[in-house]
Amino acid sequence: MKTLVIAEHNSENLSAATLSVVDAAKKLGRDIDLLVANNSCSSVLDEAKSVEGVRTVLNFSHEKFTNEIAEDIAACVVSVKDDYDFFLTSSSTSGKNNLPRVAALLDIQQISEVTEVLDEKTFKKPIYAGSCIATVQSTQEKNALTIRTTSFEKANAAGGSANVITKDVPETESRKSGFVKNELTVSDRPELTSADIVVSGGRGMQNGENFALLEAVATKLNAAVGASRAAVDSGFVPNDYQVGQTGKSVAPNLYIAVGISGAIQHLAGMKDSKTIVAINKDEEAPIFKVADYGLVADLFEALPDLESKL
Repeated sequence: MKTLVIAEHNSENLSAATLSVVDAAKKLGRDIDLLVANNSCSSVLDEAKSVEGVRTVLNFSHEKFTNEIAEDIAACVVSVKDDYDFFLTSSSTSGKNNLPRVAALLDIQQISEVTEVLDEKTFKKPIYAGSCIATVQSTQEKNALTIRTTSFEKANAAGGSANVITKDVPETESRKSGFVKNELTVSDRPELTSADIVVSGGRGMQNGENFALLEAVATKLNAAVGASRAAVDSGFVPNDYQVGQTGKSVAPNLYIAVGISGAIQHLAGMKDSKTIVAINKDEEAPIFKVADYGLVADLFEALPDLESKL
């Protein structure tokens, strides 16, 4: 039996998260196939078949995949279920949307946020907002796993020579949802989950206009801009900036937390960063317990000083 990785893409390029999922799949020691649901995206297929370690690319091509709906993706996966005993995707928004439906249709329990593959039935995953790591063992014949991509390396995007097999797109019966609109934040900055440097702001930024101070530093560093849930809930920035348990997980080489107290829910999404720098005027803030470097200062003075010296 084999492992099926559900690919993520933007209709032009394969997601970097998918490369990390392929790396996780390799640790299961089985042949790896890649499922690409797309609307005639030849560039994505070319990238998919070049990923090192992938044996076959399953091409499901239809105009309805222009905008991804979980029912459509799940139907494709279920149509080939007999050939696979592992179904993997990233723990991104897309993965969290698609794989639970696949698991339900297969009548199996999903194992979420896997950070380590010990063997084909034993996995590690964070619980309690990342404060504990659970080792879980599955007794199921088939398993659905979402992968925390920050815990794995990226598979080589070149060097592979997978076969591409075009599959018939199954009909989706009794679909009760439909695409309404897609709101994306367009930015020239690196994508948050793959950026080498991330600068994040919290409630201490006080309002959305003050995020311009972070933007100035991020521009000098070529960094992505993130935020805590408190900043997002306060309307300072869009929710796709959110880093944390209910947002995005990041593991950059440098994470700068500005005006962020360090609630455990936020730490769950960034504590795997290689180097953490905290700027906060409260010297008792929990963020300093995980920071490699801490600056107790008023951020409205520290940020302009930092920006001027970069």
